[in-house]
Amino acid sequence: MAETKSPSPGPDIIRNRLPTMFEVLSRRTLPPVDLYSFYIYMRDQQRSVDYLDFWLDVAQHMSLCRHYVRELRRSVMIGTPEGDKGQSKHSSAILEGLGDMNHPLAGPSKLATEKERNQDAQMSAFLREDNTVGAALKTSLSGSAGSQQSGSRKTHSHERQARRSFMSSQVDPNSDSNSPAHTVARADIRASAEKILYTFLLPGAEREIVLPHAITHDITVCIEERGRDDPEVFDAAKDYVFQAMERDAFPGFLRMKAFGNLVPPSMIMRLAIGLFAIFSAFWVAFTLIFLNYPRHTRIWVLLPFTIAVYCLVSHQYALDPLLALAGFSEYTFMNFVRIKEPYVGKLLNRRALMALAAVVLIDAACVVLFVFVPGKRL
Repeated sequence: MAETKSPSPGPDIIRNRLPTMFEVLSRRTLPPVDLYSFYIYMRDQQRSVDYLDFWLDVAQHMSLCRHYVRELRRSVMIGTPEGDKGQSKHSSAILEGLGDMNHPLAGPSKLATEKERNQDAQMSAFLREDNTVGAALKTSLSGSAGSQQSGSRKTHSHERQARRSFMSSQVDPNSDSNSPAHTVARADIRASAEKILYTFLLPGAEREIVLPHAITHDITVCIEERGRDDPEVFDAAKDYVFQAMERDAFPGFLRMKAFGNLVPPSMIMRLAIGLFAIFSAFWVAFTLIFLNYPRHTRIWVLLPFTIAVYCLVSHQYALDPLLALAGFSEYTFMNFVRIKEPYVGKLLNRRALMALAAVVLIDAACVVLFVFVPGKRL
């Protein structure tokens, strides 16, 4: 009996609302509210990308554990050699009771279904058992000397040397799955847990994040003293970081990406151009009036006023109307991505039309005022 492969998460193109942060982190959204855009926002605007990297690494650790257990379960379903059935009977029963685990995403505990929570709890309980049982089962099924060596090696808690891991702190915008492409050994799970601890949680770590002391202390004790590496070790920290990002960062991300299409450097550039253009427009307009130029000459103040009003309105709305109507959004300075999220595209189009209407009205008022006012040569 073959195990059904878990489907990769895909974007929900029929969503008629703004996405939630969990949908963004789960890669279920499209630009400009996708995970890559959120990563850029956390890096450039919030200056707190370490929290997002911690979340992604913990999610990757969960996927690594699930991949490891699925491999063991698949091997059990194929069949265990006759001589090893007695030794692996208990572990085989646990693995078969876990089910298919067709939920590859590692979300916050409050969003998990009862079935997912039960399966994750059983998986963590299985991983907490004596590593030698899992290693014996793994090596008996694979028949690989390399797997036997990596599965039976005991990792001591006092080893602080950084381990090589498949995880990366960078987000691949083209990736829709957290599952590794290679066979997972028990040592990979241990190395993954230690990498998270030594990178983000220990005092003075390379990318230390601020968490309540009780949470970091519990994680440190579990990994270094108790030798644990199951996903439940990071549950409290994962939920804390998720709630912090959802409360402090995500609303600003939606305001910037779902209601605007400019980044702060572009807004500052438009403000500078707008102020310069409005000063030039007033200077030219008053000069033409006081030199008593005819109206058909003064009509040319339309150009600097249009540039000035357009740039100032774009800064005020954090939105370039023409760019939005063309279907583009800026994710870094002068780098653009096509808007693919349908609901966000509709919002931006409506706001773009409102902004253009404001530009036309203000521009028309300024032109009428300075063109039809009587001239007087000084």
